[in-house]
Parts: sequence; C-alpha cells; structure tokens
Amino acid sequence: MNQRLAGVMHWLEEENINFAFVQTKANVFYLSQFYTEPHERLVGIIIFPNSEPIMICPNMEKPQARAAGWEYEIISYSDSENPWQLLEARLKNQLPSVSKIAIEKEHISFTRAKALLNMYPNGELVSVEEKLYSLRLVKDEKELKILKQAAQLADFGVEVGVNAIKAGKTEMDILALIEYELKRKGIREMSFSTMVLTGAKTADPHGNPGLTEIKRGDFVLFDLGVVLDGYCSDITRTVAFQEISEKQREIYETVLGAQLQALSTCKIGTRIGDIDLAARNYITNAGYGEYFPHRIGHGLGIEVHEFPSMSENNNDRLQEGAVFTVEPGIYVPSIGGVRIEDDLVITKEGFESLTNYPKELIII
Repeated sequence: MNQRLAGVMHWLEEENINFAFVQTKANVFYLSQFYTEPHERLVGIIIFPNSEPIMICPNMEKPQARAAGWEYEIISYSDSENPWQLLEARLKNQLPSVSKIAIEKEHISFTRAKALLNMYPNGELVSVEEKLYSLRLVKDEKELKILKQAAQLADFGVEVGVNAIKAGKTEMDILALIEYELKRKGIREMSFSTMVLTGAKTADPHGNPGLTEIKRGDFVLFDLGVVLDGYCSDITRTVAFQEISEKQREIYETVLGAQLQALSTCKIGTRIGDIDLAARNYITNAGYGEYFPHRIGHGLGIEVHEFPSMSENNNDRLQEGAVFTVEPGIYVPSIGGVRIEDDLVITKEGFESLTNYPKELIII
C-alpha cells in the first residue's frame, strides 16, 4: 500500500467515513500514478478505511492502469455498459449501507454526486479535498526531480521565444516555434495555453496571443509551462525589443525589485500572505499599487494552479517541500505590462528556484 493511499485510509478511519470516491484526473494520478484524460467516461478510485481500494475505468484503459502500477481490484466496463450500475453492485456487496461518503466537493458534477446518493440515500457527502490538498502540498524527492526537469524545459521554452524575436514576427509565429521545439524534446502537453504578448497587449495579465506584430520599443511577455510525467512548470519573463522608454524601465525594475523582496521572505514558517504583501507593498510604495491586480502566486505540482493560493489573506505557513510560484506584475494600459515568475521549492536553507532563465532586463 503506497503512503498516499494509506494516508487517505487513515483519515477515513479517524473521521468515521465509510469510503472516499476520488475522480479528478489529478487526484487519480496522485493516488495511483495512472495518468489519463477520461473525458466524459467514469474513472475513479474508491478508498475504504480498512480494506483495499478499487478502481473503476473503461475496458480500454485497464491495461494502462495496470502498467502504471495499480495492483488492486479494477471494475472495468464497455461503452455499452452503465458503470454506475456495476459500481453500485460491487459497493452494495461490501457496504449494504453507509453514513458518510467523502467526495471532491469542488470538482464533482451534480450528476455524479446524485448517483452516489442514489446508491445510499441516507449517506452524507463530506469533502476529501482538504486532506488530498494537504498530502499533495509537500513534494517527495521523485516529484521534485520531475518538477525541476519540467522547470528546465520551461526555461528552454523562453529561450526559444526570446531568440525568435524579430521585427514583424507575430505573437503566434513565436508561440508556434516555442511549442514546436518543446515537442521535439518530447513534450506532448503544455501546462496551459502558451502566452506570447507584445506591445500594449502585455498590459492584459491574461491576454490572448494573435497576429499582432512585434515593433521597436515593445515589451514582449512570455508565460508558459510544460507537463512532464504528470507534473507542471510555469514561468513568465518579459523582455524589450530594440529600445525602452524610461517609464518602461521603471516598471520593469519595480517588478524585479518586488519579486526579489518577496523571494527574500520565502523560508520555512513564513506566513504565506506575507510573501504577497512583501511584493505588494514594494509596488505600492513605487506608485504602481493599482496596477498589480492579482495574488503573488499559486501552488504548483500535478496541476499548474493548486493548493495553496498565495494571496495576502492566507495565514498558512510555508513547509519544507512546498512548491509554488512567485510572480508579481505591473500592467499599465497603453504602456504595457511586466510580469516575472519563478517556480520555487522550500528547503531547509530557505528556497531553491527551479526556473533559472535570466530575469534582469534584456533588450533584444
């Protein structure tokens, strides 16, 4: 029994919960190492407090689940079968009645929650997500090794993009080249939609790349990450093309100073909200507070945005092995925006930056 499953089982026993039903792609992978995109089909793990877990998945996915190392029972089904009927028959054989069922409350559909309650009308639905979040928060050595490799590939993606900048190139020209070169290195999936923005569009924190051409005096912002062996990376860098105004330089240096200030607080025991406030106060004191509209970062791992939220009102404390981003930004309409983002892991000594592409101001 792996420690992850054992941790959930122990929690179920402590909380007097009859079983947990886990069905998100990320949590199924975390508990089983089975990485799959089921679309509308049902894939899930049923965990009991005092007996071996069960997986349910389509027949065509069963060999992959076994290859990933799942050694316990699998309920498999064809597209002509109703998986809920098969699951109900199996569960009712072991548990004729239940009082509590743990689910991923933020990520289970109404239809699936109702199907569980139809099996057990007197059952109460409770949340397993907080427990899974706490388990996933601290990364083990294997996870950290993959995350470091994913971060190195993110560095490479930025390098490809920066080297491709030329007058007249469009955002999509450069984006396509970045993803092409990453695919040549074996990357099938990006962590999120790759962002390459130029000019005034860099002032939109979540802008959409298009056919805008790069011009002299533009900022060019890259935000990208890869999925490697089920784990994500996420980096942002901003560079300038050919020349830069004093205002642009001031914005850039303010963001860089804010990030360095935030990084200086990153160590075991730091209140998460204080990391955000370190950068926010720096930017506010420089006169750009209204142009920093988002939190300082987010947890990173199997999902590109996961627990914890690195917002100023988060009172949780940093733990060794936690991985997250630090990404202050300033976005001024008509002038442009700058964001600098790195992936960090908390260590006994403080922190280690997993992403390492240069972040001092680069003028191409």
